[in-house]
Amino acid sequence: MSAARVWSRLGLPRPELRAWALYDWADSAYVTTIISVLFPIYFGRVAAEGLSPEVATARFALGSSVALGVVAVLSPVLGALSDRAGILKKLLGFFLGLGVVSSAALALVGHGQWVLGLVLFGVGNVGMAGSLVFYDTLLRHIARDDELDRASTAGYALGYLGGGLLLSVHLLWVAKPGWFGLPSTDAAFRLAFVSVALWWLGFSLPLFRRIPEPRPSALTGVPPVVSFRAALAQLRETFGELRKYRQALLLILAYLLYSDGIGTIIRMSTLYATGMGMGPGALVAAILFSQAVGVPATLLFGKVATRVGPKRALMVTLGVYACVSFLAYFMRTAAHFFVLATVVGLVQGGSQALSRSLFTRLVPRHKATQFFGFFSVFEKFSALFGPVVVAAMVGLTGSSRAAILSMLFFFVAGAAVLSRVDVEAGIRAARDAEARAAAHS
Repeated sequence: MSAARVWSRLGLPRPELRAWALYDWADSAYVTTIISVLFPIYFGRVAAEGLSPEVATARFALGSSVALGVVAVLSPVLGALSDRAGILKKLLGFFLGLGVVSSAALALVGHGQWVLGLVLFGVGNVGMAGSLVFYDTLLRHIARDDELDRASTAGYALGYLGGGLLLSVHLLWVAKPGWFGLPSTDAAFRLAFVSVALWWLGFSLPLFRRIPEPRPSALTGVPPVVSFRAALAQLRETFGELRKYRQALLLILAYLLYSDGIGTIIRMSTLYATGMGMGPGALVAAILFSQAVGVPATLLFGKVATRVGPKRALMVTLGVYACVSFLAYFMRTAAHFFVLATVVGLVQGGSQALSRSLFTRLVPRHKATQFFGFFSVFEKFSALFGPVVVAAMVGLTGSSRAAILSMLFFFVAGAAVLSRVDVEAGIRAARDAEARAAAHS
């Protein structure tokens, strides 16, 4: 089978779609190695040396919340500015650079230097999350309506594959540092952080080469203005307009809830399992297998969404997450963690990819960046709540189990709001707005 046919079957028939999806391959290395697996382990073993597991977990959670709060404040303003000034790719590149530099700098964190570790981890989170605001928006500019679900899920599948491949190399480094001429396990961790930076940067280059900068304010008739004051004025206007798109707003509210649970599980599960006494080898092996399972599962959700619709497919993933958060309360062994990590791998990519493609359908193309800025605000502020709940529950109960169980609320409530979204009505409203804007441009 030719390469072109393979790409087409994945839902990426055109070069710009492939370049766009490759960014998921690039930045997922940061998510798997630094957010999900190795840095939490390194933080607990090295940076937070001398702290109890409970205190380390609480500080790690609060550090994550602060970083996400910064992105939540910046996202809508930068989104409005990028639309008016035509600098979407430049802003993506800025946040990419922030993430790459801070990732490499994690190699400088030594024993007991938990403050430095959290600062660099926070800056890297700002870089990654900030870049995704503009990356997600690009999909609306390069994909047709019938390509959205397949392209979005293909991107997440590539992310699983790329992040998993690099993490497997890191696993070998950490498990057998002597094989690679590394003096210690700590040196293997540090080399892994630097390799993430190089991987992220290198595989991001096709996006900047293949995808043209979207034209500023293409349908609005508003002249490009590089001004934060003008961007803030447009931001106020956009917030007022967003209320007119009821279905998009309902999806944002649903996403606020269920993405909180998803993000918290991703960020805190490794520390939770480490606190139970699980070794790095078992943890990384479980995450690796979860990544491998996620590749075909995410692609399958893209196909399922084309048959039953993205909303129904998304509801399935939330039901699975609710079961995981309930069963995690009873987790006792490495085998339990392995099973639950595998189940999460089945739905994680699908839930995130379908949320992105569904929201893209419900907003006008000429307002995509600004609305994705608001989408990011709700996503990041929602991500503040989960780690804070974890820290609070640990403080109140002295146990991480109650904190994991509390995530059940976010999935049930998110599904309840999502059930009220009328997808067809939302699509009609977005397309009508595009037609009106085109008529007046």
